[in-house]
Amino acid sequence: MYENTTEKILNAQNGDKDEMAKLIEDNNGLIWSIVKRFSGRGYELEDLYQIGVMGFIKAIKRFDTSFEVRLSTYAVPYILGEIKRFIRDDGPIKISRSIKELSIKILELKKEYLNKTGEEISLKQISEKLKIPKEEIAMAIESTNPVDSLEEVSYTDHKSDKTISILEKISTGEDEQTLISNKLTVKKLIEELQEKDREVILLRFYKNKTQTQVSKILGISQVQVSRTERKILNNMKKALMS
Repeated sequence: MYENTTEKILNAQNGDKDEMAKLIEDNNGLIWSIVKRFSGRGYELEDLYQIGVMGFIKAIKRFDTSFEVRLSTYAVPYILGEIKRFIRDDGPIKISRSIKELSIKILELKKEYLNKTGEEISLKQISEKLKIPKEEIAMAIESTNPVDSLEEVSYTDHKSDKTISILEKISTGEDEQTLISNKLTVKKLIEELQEKDREVILLRFYKNKTQTQVSKILGISQVQVSRTERKILNNMKKALMS
């Protein structure tokens, strides 16, 4: 529904204000669908919409077509994150019952799939099984995650025995607060990885496995694990720096 051509996105990234305005107009439905989740909080929806637009513009500027992710899916955590940060200035956010119920369904489905297959279920698979758009699935997942969850996800560097978070791994040392605020984006990128790439990251950073252990589990060489990990982390770094 919210399809946009690569050409339009690149033009907007290069400063074409008309193209940027057209992308915002084309994705009005997406932005409003997220804004309406926060109705009844004592804020004017029009004000929240403007905040959501700011998040959407950030998503456009940082979008990389090489990720093979739809702009609408990529933009959800940006829009949601901007609105949540805005509301947090005045107090904690109360998640609606419908989002909580959907989140519970997603959690149950994730556990069931993991128990049956030993693998993490993808965003697309969840969407197909629950017959709910991926944007809504992503919104439900992100809205109930604690804001520091990604920072706590870490693995041990066996060369130094130091525990390292993904944010530290991809950090450039510049504007750390900005990188931390983008943790939702990193989580989203992980969910959108191809299955084999996602397994490498999950085993390395979530299961605390060494590259050698990962190579044995996945039946690939340690060199392939190292190259895959480096490629993914570099892509994430580019997404946060762009």
